[in-house]
Amino acid sequence: MQHENSPELDGKYLGTISNDFIKVCDSLKEASYHIRDREFSKHPIFPIKKNGDPEVGQLLIGRAEAKTQWNYNASFLDEFVQRELITKEKEADFIANYKNPDEFCCLFVIDGEFTRFVFIPYPED
Repeated sequence: MQHENSPELDGKYLGTISNDFIKVCDSLKEASYHIRDREFSKHPIFPIKKNGDPEVGQLLIGRAEAKTQWNYNASFLDEFVQRELITKEKEADFIANYKNPDEFCCLFVIDGEFTRFVFIPYPED
């Protein structure tokens, strides 16, 4: 899998991700809190994929039940490093660029060979 910083995300994915995010943001925020509170990780990551299950993490929200366009899994940095989706050399960079998990959700978008980390702000209450 290649991790590209492609501007393609802006148009092709942003609309469907934004529409879904309104429906699932509370669940993702709660899962993020529990991952951190139980000290699994300070860096929750939510892999999302339209067709099929993201190969990383555990299913959190399925498309069919939630009536969303994406399946949402819950994972965290350590699993990404173990699976070598993030190399040991890039781990410090990832942590340095990771946004406050109380304010932002870290999504890992998977669409065929295209993969990308995206930080989306949670709506303010």
